[in-house]
Amino acid sequence: MRVAVPVFPGSNCDHDALHACGTVMGWETIPVWHQETRLPEHTDLVFVPGGFSYGDYLRCGAIAALAPIMADVKRHADNGGLVLGVCNGFQILCEAQLLPGALLRNESLRFIHADVHLRVERTDLPFTRAMKAGEVFRVPIAHAEGNFTLDPADLTDLEARGGVALRYCSAQGEIGADHVPNGAMNGIAGIVNVRGNVLGMMPHPERAVDPKLGPTGGLGMFRSLEAAFSRA
Repeated sequence: MRVAVPVFPGSNCDHDALHACGTVMGWETIPVWHQETRLPEHTDLVFVPGGFSYGDYLRCGAIAALAPIMADVKRHADNGGLVLGVCNGFQILCEAQLLPGALLRNESLRFIHADVHLRVERTDLPFTRAMKAGEVFRVPIAHAEGNFTLDPADLTDLEARGGVALRYCSAQGEIGADHVPNGAMNGIAGIVNVRGNVLGMMPHPERAVDPKLGPTGGLGMFRSLEAAFSRA
């Protein structure tokens, strides 16, 4: 399995992505500078990492969405290739219109760094297929702009088509405003496109995969990706 990790000025989670995919999972993982115009040949997964691309000037992810490498990321997605965007990566995918919606300032207007619980809403995706429906796992968040927002009609459509892959919840899997750390609509933590090959999420599964560093709640997503490619 070959993974490409685009790196933008201000990315700071690219090494977490490289560690999770390369060191922990043993996949061939290649950093790709933002000025490149082509992904590595035979890329299976593009992992758009978190951070503060281009200093988060203008809007989070807005400038990175126009970087030269993003045209090939779109081509990869259009051809059915897998794309995972985490935190700033999620913001970039929304700005690039690979996913709907926008990530606004947290409802508290504060930067939040904490562990959260997520509930798996779909298990038919390459990102979640090794997990169980309703499964709850714990991963960290670290963001100031994670408040997922969509206009009402598009939000209804997103929910109706099963576009919500992950939702904030309690440790017991209960959903509701009390368990949403940033004010995200409907407690949405992660969404997928219609085709199911592009997933964006604010929490960081790549920071919860190595038992030497702490909890390993994010491993289920990486094992899902491994299972998806072993069946391909």
